[in-house]
Amino acid sequence: MKAIDPISLALGQKQLDHICRTMGWVMARTARSPIFSQSHDFSCFIGSRSGQVVSQADGIPIHTGGGGIALTRLLETFEGRINPGDCFLANDPYVAGGNHLPDFTVMRPVFLNDALVAFTCNRAHQSDIGGGAAGTYNPKAEEIFHEGLRIPVIKLVSQGEIQDDLWRLILLNSRTPDLLDGDLRAMLGSTEIGAKRVQDMARPMGGEGLNQLFASLLDWAEESFLAAIRKLKPGTYTGEDFFDHDCFEPVDARIKTTITIGPGGVVVDFAGTSPQMRGFKNSSLANTRSAVLFGLISFLGAHIPRNDGVFRRVRVEAPEGSLVNAKPPAPVTSATTYPAHQIIHAIWQALSPTAPELSCAGWSRISHCNTSGTDSSGRYYVAYQWLAQPGAGAVKGRDGFNVMGQITTLGGLALPDVEDFETSYPFLVERQEFVTDGGGPGRYRGGTGAVATVKVQHPAEYSFRGEGNGNPTSFGVLGGHAAGTGSCSIKFEDDSSYAPPRFGVERLLPLTLTIKAAGGGGFGSPYLRPPEEVLNDVLDGMVSREKAEADYGVVLTGKDLHIDEEATSLRRQQVQKAESRA
Repeated sequence: MKAIDPISLALGQKQLDHICRTMGWVMARTARSPIFSQSHDFSCFIGSRSGQVVSQADGIPIHTGGGGIALTRLLETFEGRINPGDCFLANDPYVAGGNHLPDFTVMRPVFLNDALVAFTCNRAHQSDIGGGAAGTYNPKAEEIFHEGLRIPVIKLVSQGEIQDDLWRLILLNSRTPDLLDGDLRAMLGSTEIGAKRVQDMARPMGGEGLNQLFASLLDWAEESFLAAIRKLKPGTYTGEDFFDHDCFEPVDARIKTTITIGPGGVVVDFAGTSPQMRGFKNSSLANTRSAVLFGLISFLGAHIPRNDGVFRRVRVEAPEGSLVNAKPPAPVTSATTYPAHQIIHAIWQALSPTAPELSCAGWSRISHCNTSGTDSSGRYYVAYQWLAQPGAGAVKGRDGFNVMGQITTLGGLALPDVEDFETSYPFLVERQEFVTDGGGPGRYRGGTGAVATVKVQHPAEYSFRGEGNGNPTSFGVLGGHAAGTGSCSIKFEDDSSYAPPRFGVERLLPLTLTIKAAGGGGFGSPYLRPPEEVLNDVLDGMVSREKAEADYGVVLTGKDLHIDEEATSLRRQQVQKAESRA
């Protein structure tokens, strides 16, 4: 096969990435659910004819890292029965390569001169697909049958004709069939536009030329990843993160990883990870694979192409029946948030000693819930309470981003606009603001979370997921500190207060809901943060005057706040002496 020159290779990658983004624009502008049109909880990707992901430029990283498994299941299931005009749908994590049930994956084969050349795909988290709780996140689930409709790889569109019986079956299993109908059509439309763009790209070079480009892009990713790991300190390293609750009772469960870095690649071994749990915080193998790719590339750098070529140099060993490779019928709906979060944290902690300057401080977990019910017009809705999201961890040279959201989105999930949120749902948003002292102290401060107060004007059902409400869930690196914890509280119209469960499903009368999200961890010692930056944090309301002194050793005086340089120097010297004696 003739090698492709670097310029053509880079241009080819950019073209494919632009096609993915175009699919995303189509989806965002045509989908009915606010979860797509406002928050972008979907991802578009392109696969080769052999089922390998070659571009995943639009969306949320945790969605697409395992997309190749879904394409492989399609090719296995429908070998010899894939035709022009077909379109496939799947979601099941056990038989169809899905992450979790809410993520429907539409996969459209792309043909050129009657030959299969590629797939255009859209994986999108549906508002509701049945199950024991509206919005599909069911903290009471003890098996996957409690979580919603399971779909193996099916042919939803056959040679251009929608299979009406399958379509009706799917809509019948949703509490919001009008939304699902429009969202599925948006997914089909986005992949159709993507397929046309891939065909336009392929015509000048032919099908074999496109296949050669795909092969070269996979080689490029492999070579880039290999070059990056060869800069790390070789050896074997460990990391872990925890669960303290299984949705039913407190537990001490761990995700442990041992990473071995050698000249020829990386082995990520999850031996020692706790067995799968009773609740829905288990991971499918596709989700674990996606989280591993996320953890490695986010540490090593964005210059590495994000395609399946990386996995040629990564071996994932995930014990069957553990939290990272659950056996059916274990529930797994929380997989794309937790335990994916813990997998990424464990990988970052393991890699930190190999290149400390690349270390990433931890992100905190969510403290929110879903709210569902009917509004004054009788319309059924499912709302994700995303106005209070946690902050991101700091890295060398940069404070953590504020209110960044769940780590597995890496900022790809947009917070809803308050005005649109109030228009779409029977809510009144009374407050949304940054949390003072929310970020973990450090030379580079962790990002802070948000606090939001929302008045829910009608009786509604709540699916509580207070993963961030127990122990601190971020971590600091190289002397930085972890952030605090989140919280969720309720006040009813008679002014009585109620502390909701961390996990559970309840139906409640009209109320005012307050969610406070924790921040990210800090990077480096907080006593190395320039006092002027600490003063600016205090003036901005990000750090309190008291914490400036207690956590950063910066003493401020006067009503208009000035740095007491002598007192600050003395306090920092005292702390440094105490630390050296310890």
